[in-house]
Amino acid sequence: MGDLVITLPYLQQLRHSLAPGSTLDLLTRQEVESIPRSLELFDRVYALGGERDLKRQLFWTALLIPRLILNRYELVLDLQNNIISRIVRQAVQPLAWSQFDRWSPNPAGERTRRTIEAAGLGPCPPQFGFELKNPALGLDLLQACGWEPGQDLLVLNPAGAFPSRNWPLDRYGEFGRIWLDQFPETRFLVLGTADLARKVDRFSQPLGDRLINLAGKTTPAEAFALLQRVQLALSEDSGLMHMAWVSGIPTLALFGSTRSDQARPLGPHSQYLDSTDLPCGSCMQENCRFGDVHCLTRYSAEQVFEKALALLHSV
Repeated sequence: MGDLVITLPYLQQLRHSLAPGSTLDLLTRQEVESIPRSLELFDRVYALGGERDLKRQLFWTALLIPRLILNRYELVLDLQNNIISRIVRQAVQPLAWSQFDRWSPNPAGERTRRTIEAAGLGPCPPQFGFELKNPALGLDLLQACGWEPGQDLLVLNPAGAFPSRNWPLDRYGEFGRIWLDQFPETRFLVLGTADLARKVDRFSQPLGDRLINLAGKTTPAEAFALLQRVQLALSEDSGLMHMAWVSGIPTLALFGSTRSDQARPLGPHSQYLDSTDLPCGSCMQENCRFGDVHCLTRYSAEQVFEKALALLHSV
C-alpha cells in the first residue's frame, strides 16, 4: 500500500500538466486498488489478482496484457520496477518508457519524481491533497463513534510491521494524555488492519472516550478518506503513514530499524525521528539485537509531543 500511495502526489501533478485529452491509466494489484479507484485522478485503473503469489500474478498478467496492448500506450512509467511491471512494459511496447530506481539511497518519493521527469515530461513536484469521488466515504463510521464536525482528529498509528519498528505502546497513551491537557477537545483515531485492535487495548485507558478505534472496520479507501479530516498523524513506518503525508496532513513518523533515507515522508508538513545517529541505526532487522529497541524507546512521550506540536505550528 505504501509503495502505491507514494506515487499518487506525483501522478496528480503529472495529470494536471498533461495536454487536454491525454489519458492516464494505472496498473496495480487488486489488494490496493480501492484507493486509486476512489480518486478523481485516473481514466482507468487496472488491477491484477493473485495476491502475493508470483505464479498467480503472472497468470493474471498474461490475461490482462492483450487489453493493455490494444490501448497503444505512447509512454509507460514503471514506478515499481519489479518482474511484473517489467513484463508488462516490454509487452505493450510503448514509444517511450522510464523505470524506477529501486536501490538508490534517496526517498521513494524523490525517486518517483525522477522517474517521471526522466520521461521528458517536465518538472513534476508533488501535489499533495486529493479530490475524492465521494468525500463523505467512511464519515458514517466516524460519526457513529461520537465524532462531530469541527472536532480535531489526531491519528495514532502503532503499525510498524516488526518489533524493531515499534514505539512502546504505553507511550501512545502518555502522549495522548499530554495532548489532552492542552487540547481537551481532541479525538484520537486509530485506523488500519484488525491486527491493531489488540495494540489499542494497551494504551486506550488514559484516553477513554476520546479514542475512536476503527481498526479493522474500514476499507483502505474509507481510511484514506477519513485521513483527509485529520489534523495530525503520529505513525510508525507503515502504509498509513504514507497515506497521511501524501494527503498533505502534518505527519510525524517514528522510524526504528527502517532506513529513513529511503522511506521518510517528504514535504514541509512532515517530520521524523529515526536511528541514523546510532552505530546500529537503520539495521533493517526484525528484532533488536540488544533486545530493547533503544532506537525508539529513548524517545519519551514528552519529546514526541514537543516534536508534534512544533510540526503542527509550522504548517
